[in-house]
Amino acid sequence: MSLFEFRRMKRLPPYVFATVNELKISARRAGEDIVDLGMGNPDLATPPHIVEKLVEAAQKPTNHRYSASRGITKLRHAISAWYSRRYGVDLDPESETVVTIGAKEGLSHLVLAIISPGDVVFAPNPTYPIHPYSAIIAGGDLRSIPVARDRDFFEDLKVAVKQTWPAPRLLIISYPHNPTGEVVDLAFFEKVVAFCRAHEMLLIHDLAYADLTFDGYQAPSLLQVKGAKEIGVEIFSMSKSYSMAGWRVGFVSGNPDMVKALTRIKSYLDYGMFQAIQIAAIIALNEDQTCVSEIVDIYRERRDALITGLARAGWDIPSPKGTMFVWGQIPERFRAMGSVDFAKMLIHEAKVAVSPGLGFGEYGEGYVRFALVENVHRINQAVRGIRKVMQS
Repeated sequence: MSLFEFRRMKRLPPYVFATVNELKISARRAGEDIVDLGMGNPDLATPPHIVEKLVEAAQKPTNHRYSASRGITKLRHAISAWYSRRYGVDLDPESETVVTIGAKEGLSHLVLAIISPGDVVFAPNPTYPIHPYSAIIAGGDLRSIPVARDRDFFEDLKVAVKQTWPAPRLLIISYPHNPTGEVVDLAFFEKVVAFCRAHEMLLIHDLAYADLTFDGYQAPSLLQVKGAKEIGVEIFSMSKSYSMAGWRVGFVSGNPDMVKALTRIKSYLDYGMFQAIQIAAIIALNEDQTCVSEIVDIYRERRDALITGLARAGWDIPSPKGTMFVWGQIPERFRAMGSVDFAKMLIHEAKVAVSPGLGFGEYGEGYVRFALVENVHRINQAVRGIRKVMQS
């Protein structure tokens, strides 16, 4: 074995998005105007009252010191109050919630804390990459559960359990779902909790897109289900709801043993985020939520512009009721190309960057994901480029 052969890194597959990103960068360097609907990086500014609180808190020297890795007390109380107001869920701010440096850090370190080498983890496919790869990084054994409109998630779960030995240790899910935009009702979570309890599985639910819902749909919380806290936790991120992506604020709430494990491993790994950011996050959670509905309205307008524009171009895609993404099956005449080559072609021919479905797992092949991170004018520009490709 070479001195620089790192076995854990060898378990991580090549980053599918890298090829498309390199093409996008090269095209822009050559002076081409590429409409970037690839990475889900929110472009909207953080609401002013949150920024103002950050600036105020940043000017106080007491906030320049190390903070608490589990989150300051007032922020954990604000999280508990947010759950109570929004979902009618009671959380003990001392034992049932922990602040994380974004949802991604919280999920990856939680899995690292609760999964041992060889433990079997179920994760959806396609899905946000850290869901399956957190298990791989922790040394777990990954099993993929397909997610698609024409599949029965629970039937696939039952089959996977029957075919798996040793018995699965953990199930990771996320609704509204990235990348497909699939949404579920509370009855779905009730079935998930019952399934995990029956099979003695832990459960993690990523609720990153709790607020980004449309057409009258409201996303439920896993923790609304009776008994959910006995086997699972839920992760929330402030990146999308409050357009605070670069601030890196999230939290994990629910089962006290899982929260304790994450809290303990974080105590070795970090000192928490800058305290001024935590103070601003308290304001975001506690004060007027009009800013959230305004952000949602912008994403709805962008979604409608993209869906209607592509339909006029001859590409019909179902309109999602959640997330900041549109998941489209590649038009039939281009499907044989595969999602990576199709995404490359859109950069060359349409001057539009999208994410190839293969990057979200093998069941994502045949699809591409559009991120609603450009304004309506730019989205219309992207549609015009795609229409030329469709008509060529």
